[in-house]
Amino acid sequence: MMKDKPGGREEKKSSSRRRSVPTRSAHSSDMPRFAVIGGSQAFRFLDQKSGRKTIGPLQTPFGKSQPVHLIRSNDSDYLFLSRHGETGYSVAASFVNYRANIYALKDLGVRQIIAWSGPGAITVEFAIGQFIVIDDIIDETRRRPATFYEHGGLGFIRQNPVFCPHLRGLLEQILADLGLKYDAGGTYVCTEGPRLETPAEIRKFAAYGAHLVGMTLAPEVFLARELEICYAALCYVTNYAEGIRKKPFRPGILFEGLTSEAEFEAIEASVKAFPAIAGMMAKATRNSEPTCSCASLMQRYRDRGVIGENWREWIRT
Repeated sequence: MMKDKPGGREEKKSSSRRRSVPTRSAHSSDMPRFAVIGGSQAFRFLDQKSGRKTIGPLQTPFGKSQPVHLIRSNDSDYLFLSRHGETGYSVAASFVNYRANIYALKDLGVRQIIAWSGPGAITVEFAIGQFIVIDDIIDETRRRPATFYEHGGLGFIRQNPVFCPHLRGLLEQILADLGLKYDAGGTYVCTEGPRLETPAEIRKFAAYGAHLVGMTLAPEVFLARELEICYAALCYVTNYAEGIRKKPFRPGILFEGLTSEAEFEAIEASVKAFPAIAGMMAKATRNSEPTCSCASLMQRYRDRGVIGENWREWIRT
């Protein structure tokens, strides 16, 4: 592997002029350090007006984020962002402004994120509605801006473990405490969308060793890692992917027949569990010291003097 050389191009670029960025969010000093990024049913969290304060959307160097909400929980407060919109699935995964969302949460002082996603299963070993605390990902997206560091030599960081092991451990304990069926470990393949996958593509992903297929976690997880934020994802199975089971086409319903009415009930039960999971995670993250390396992923650049402690100055636009 080629090593960085002192005085090379990367270090010379570090002194070039950067576009001015804010030095501190006006909100960050009193905000929770834990946030939840919600999936396709996340807007339902926002139906309850009590115990919620709207903070965003926030303006970032990458445009406006989705609105951020401060959720008052019995266990502990946390921030909440619905990646697909506030009133339904209004922003498809392909068009989510992932950079703005992650930048906004970092700007508010967030250090730990739990994201949820409702993928399809590539194996019948997973039941509809079952939770999976995934531990790996395959990125099959094509057109999404996937880094904050488009200018300069930053961002060359390891991706193992890609999902924070500390947060994963907390999630597993909470799911067990709640008596919810879950599986610890699994590989998620993220496709571009907005179309669903073909049977041949699903066979390819199965050959890769993937267990789930969805459209949302890349580049979200990679962007969080670039800003040294702990990030883990909780998936719940919404359907079996194309070709896994023979299902007739049924026009006018979600997934056109990939999911049955009985399976919708299992999905609904999983979605209803998310507020309890989020509240318990907020308390758990507040009361436990991280044991992971997420907060030091950019340490090599600090040690070499390429970057300082102000993360906003790492990003040139």
